[in-house]
Amino acid sequence: MSQDIEVTIQENRLFPPSAEFVAQAHVNSREQYDTMYKKSIDNPEAFWGEIAETFTWKKKWDRVLNWDNAPVARWFDGAKLNITENCLDRHIAAGRGDKVAILWEGEPADEREAITYSELHERVCKAANVFKKLGVGKGDRVAVYMPMIPELAVTVLACARIGAIHSVIFGGFSAPSLVDRINDCACKLVVTATGGYRRGKVLDLKGIVDEALESTPCIEHCLVVKRTDVAHTMKDGRDVYWCEQHEGISTENDAEVMDAQDPLFILYTSGSTGKPKGVQHSTAGYMVGTFTTTKYIFDMKEDDIYWCTADLGWITGHSYFAYGPLLNGATQVMYEGAPNYPDFDRFWDVIERYKVSIFYTAPTAIRAFMKWGDEHVDKHDISSLRLLGTVGEPINPSAWMWYHEKIGASKCPIVDTWWQTETGGVMIAPMPGVVSTRPGCATLPFFGVNVGIVDDKGNDVEDGKGGLLVVKSPWPSMRTSIYGDEERYKEVYWSRFEKQGYYLAGDGAVRDKSGYITILGRIDDVINVSGHRLSTMELESVLVAHDMVAEAAVVGFEHEIKGEGIAAYITPTNDVEQTLENRELLRQYVAKEIGPFARPDQVHFTDALPKTRSGKIMRRLLKDIAAGKELKQDLSTIEDVDALHRLVASVTADK
Repeated sequence: MSQDIEVTIQENRLFPPSAEFVAQAHVNSREQYDTMYKKSIDNPEAFWGEIAETFTWKKKWDRVLNWDNAPVARWFDGAKLNITENCLDRHIAAGRGDKVAILWEGEPADEREAITYSELHERVCKAANVFKKLGVGKGDRVAVYMPMIPELAVTVLACARIGAIHSVIFGGFSAPSLVDRINDCACKLVVTATGGYRRGKVLDLKGIVDEALESTPCIEHCLVVKRTDVAHTMKDGRDVYWCEQHEGISTENDAEVMDAQDPLFILYTSGSTGKPKGVQHSTAGYMVGTFTTTKYIFDMKEDDIYWCTADLGWITGHSYFAYGPLLNGATQVMYEGAPNYPDFDRFWDVIERYKVSIFYTAPTAIRAFMKWGDEHVDKHDISSLRLLGTVGEPINPSAWMWYHEKIGASKCPIVDTWWQTETGGVMIAPMPGVVSTRPGCATLPFFGVNVGIVDDKGNDVEDGKGGLLVVKSPWPSMRTSIYGDEERYKEVYWSRFEKQGYYLAGDGAVRDKSGYITILGRIDDVINVSGHRLSTMELESVLVAHDMVAEAAVVGFEHEIKGEGIAAYITPTNDVEQTLENRELLRQYVAKEIGPFARPDQVHFTDALPKTRSGKIMRRLLKDIAAGKELKQDLSTIEDVDALHRLVASVTADK
């Protein structure tokens, strides 16, 4: 069966960067971009080798790229280094130790810290010495289950300092999820906190860890940060407090010498079915890749105040908080809590107080901001912003336009970034000083990213036709394996187009005649309705463009006549009545905008879509609800379980 995806929406609005932005940009002409991109594709060894020369190495590489054992790439093969020396020591040596690295704010707004590069270096060295005292060394795995507090960033860097492999687990996963991840990579140490704040409530992180550790024989110690006063237990011989272990500890620590190919971290994909996949990234290639994407895509400058709102439990927090910005010597904001606590204007308050200039967040958050209302933005002066970014999923044009006009004052370029946990860094995004951006479009590939859009046989499709997104050659920040299962790595990502040597991204995409690439969503989010293969992203974009709709999620479900039916879940704007008439109105609206074949079979109103605490819509839950199936998935990461139960009851009543 052909994998061509029908492209039904045309978006032609273009927004060039201002002359003021272009004048100061790292890359400020299409000629410059084209020259750099061509060199990165035609001669990647020279391109990436020149960039790598700017780093601190214990030993230089023998080869920039060793692709002899494809699909396992060995970037900067033969080199020796420690990534934390490039995140911290080299900035201090250059006289920038007093520059602020992290501006931290707890959810209780009176808790704030400004941590300089010198102070961060001292904290990392002390934590590294604590880990060594607890028996952790090079190659050992460390599970990290913490709120967004400074000790989280310190823990990640301290692991890298001594050559331990960190495995950060998002602080919303359940005990069984921790058990799976800890046991899969045989972690020796778990670092956690007594609790964390979320919308004014305290999450019992230590209690969840205690439950998990009943089934994790590999764990020798549990290191606990006293973040909250929540009641908790400490097991003798296993559990120790962070503060007590740091008493009298030296601030001197010589960074472990690491091989370029040594694993830096393991990050598990949540995987709703089957065993979670431990995505493993090595040290040198990831370092060079995240540094370069951060510098050019965010146009990072010395005086920028940068804020990536992602939790460190996800890849965005790894690449564009923990490593990329620190490698660039940036000052960045770290915020612990929810965007709507104590009120809906918390993010805009943070931006105003810290004078944030670069803001990177998710489309789901942007749609929530829209629903909450412009009045919360209007309370604050956010004119310090000069660049905006989006990450996590395709952004629909109406949300893009609101972001552009309301948050960016129609002057800030928006870098709509496409990438994955597996790719390690951004793969497709506008070069902000060059590209005229288009709502909902990721635009052009980054340096060294050789992207193709192909049919199910691996043949390039025509411009304007949807197909499978592939990457045709290696890039520095790419994953090196699935932890402990290299064959699974090859099978999942490389076997489909093994003959051509293509990496299968798992997303659909379309490229127009100008070379701009639009992501159409996950392949498994394509709905096959009576032979029409429709992207859920496009269906959602049509719905969100309607005045009645604040947010929409569309999924497919088994249909005895059409193969698959379409179910649309709608969060309405505040003044819309949830009536049968309005549901039918939306069905007809989609039919008019796209075609009768795209008319949803089900339309359900809901006050909140089921999302993880990181903001991702749990679409498999919505598929099960539409099909009338019992919900058997782990619900521990859902932001609002009560809203989910109300949705299930509402859908049952609708039927």
